[in-house]
This record gives sequence, structure tokens and C-alpha cells, in this order.
Amino acid sequence: MTNPVHRERQGPRPGGPWARGRRIGTLLQLALLAPLALGLLALSGVGHRWVDVLFQFTAPVLILAALVTIALVAARMKAAALTGLAATLALALAVAPQWFPAAATPRPGAPVVRLYSANLWALNTDVEAIEASIVAADADIVVLVELGDAPAARLEQLLARHPHRIATPRIDRPSGAARSVIASRWSLTEIRDRPDGLHAVGATVRTPLGPLNVLGVHLTRPWPFQEQWGQISQTMALDDVVSDLTGPVVVTGDFNSVSSARIGRQIRRDIGLVPAPGFPGTWPGAAPSMFGVAIDHVYRSPDLAFVSRRLGRPTGSDHRPVVTDVTLAAD
Repeated sequence: MTNPVHRERQGPRPGGPWARGRRIGTLLQLALLAPLALGLLALSGVGHRWVDVLFQFTAPVLILAALVTIALVAARMKAAALTGLAATLALALAVAPQWFPAAATPRPGAPVVRLYSANLWALNTDVEAIEASIVAADADIVVLVELGDAPAARLEQLLARHPHRIATPRIDRPSGAARSVIASRWSLTEIRDRPDGLHAVGATVRTPLGPLNVLGVHLTRPWPFQEQWGQISQTMALDDVVSDLTGPVVVTGDFNSVSSARIGRQIRRDIGLVPAPGFPGTWPGAAPSMFGVAIDHVYRSPDLAFVSRRLGRPTGSDHRPVVTDVTLAAD
């Protein structure tokens, strides 16, 4: 009796779906090594200008790495998924100080002051969008940087609810003439200390919290777009201004740096200011905010507490405005 012949089982054919999937998994695993390295570098505390530029993008890279990792887990690509999990964990630890900075407990019963801060982009002519954004925020204090000629010509219309104002002189720049403004519902006094090299506007506002020192700043762009010590020297100049002030301080504006990178660390360490949470991001304004980079900040002195932080309505700028509620911190 002849034994039945069984067909020999064949392995996956070269070039078949299994082989293609394996190659895709290998490529994704290699690609995920870049965000893993970014996360580890950010955690190392290295402040060199060559990598500090990359650290600005840790938050959107974290979200992308997490989404890719979820897809890899669903596709059962184990090796690539493990690399993705490692990258996601490293980036999450690096981004945590940016999204979850030290919090202060609000003082029970203390008044709350709302602050609106926006980089309007010097070439922005959409005055209607700017006005709608300011009105919707219903803020007590408005801080505007990179205010161009078009909205400056209609400042009475834009800030009709904020009659007390100060402004820096108009500065001519290749990227468009601009100035900075602080406007308030309450009376204010100008802070005249403006060190050379720091573009800032300052006022002491007489709020229900008592005198509140408000500074609006616009730091230069990081290297390689500007000279390498630009942001560092400007932050040192900001330290000189803040150290001369008495009472609660809020510093807001466009810092061109996330709070967890080199400049944010310098502000926290040397000036002693604490940032509001940096999620969602503010730049570029056209991107979904969850993928944005948080370079527009509000920093507070330790005697204040943040009640909330959110993004305002678009203004036609490449930055999104920030609306922050602040109050006194509990003793």
C-alpha cells in the first residue's frame, strides 16, 4: 500500500506580503530611533545650540511617535512597537515639564485677573480677526507683540474696552515694522527699564489683586536663524528687569522657545519664574493646535497661581493667542 503523498509546506515566498510587512516593520523601527534619540538627548539636559533647536519640537514628535506606536501594536509588529514605546516614554518624560509645570494653589476667595497675550505678526492686516479674538477673550489685560502698522492704525477700535495703554516705539525691521502694547481695564504705570537688546514693554497695573507687574517680551529666534547668544543675553536682560521689580510679576509674549528647552530652563532657574502649561501649542498657527509648538508663554512669579490657560481665537497671525487666568497663590 502506497503511503499518501503530502505537499511540503512552503515558507513565505520572497517578495510576498509577509516579507514586505517585515521590511516595513524594520524600516519603521529604524525610523523610530530618531525620536528615541531626541527624547534621550532632551532628558540629558544638554543645552548646546545644535540640539536645542531640535528640542523645540519634542511635543509634536511625541504625539506622532505615540500614534505610530499604536498602529504598530495593532499590526503586531512587536520589535518596531517596542522601539516606539521606548521613544514615546523618553519623549513623554522630556515634555512633562512643558505640559505639567509646577503648580501653585490659588488663594481661596482671591480675585482672578484674565490676561490675553498674542504675537500678531507684523505683516498681519486682518484687523477684524484680531478684534474678534480680543473681544472673545474678554480679558482684563491685553499684551500684544509684533503689532504691525495696519492694526496699530486702528488701536482705538481694537482696544476700546482697555483705555489704559502703553506702547513701545515703532521699530522698522526687514520682516515688517512693529511695536508692543500693554492695554488694561485698570490704570497702569509704565515700567521704563528696557535694557539694550531686549524688546519688551512693561507696566504696573492696579488690579483687584493689588499692583501687578506685567512684562510683554519678544525674544529673538534661536540659532541658526539668529546669532547663537541672542536668546541667552536677552533672557539675562529680562532677569535684570524682573530683579528690580517689587510684588507679583507676569511675563508673557513670544519666547521663541518651549519652556522645557534651554531658554525655558534659564528663565526658571535664574529668574525664578514658573510657566503656565504649554499644551496645546501656539505655533504655527495654521497647524492643528495639538501638533503646535508652545513658544508663546505666560510666566508667573511664585506668589501667583494660574487658574486656567487656553488658546484664544485665531488672529490671522502665524501664532495663536494665549488666554490665562491668574490669581494670588495660597500662603
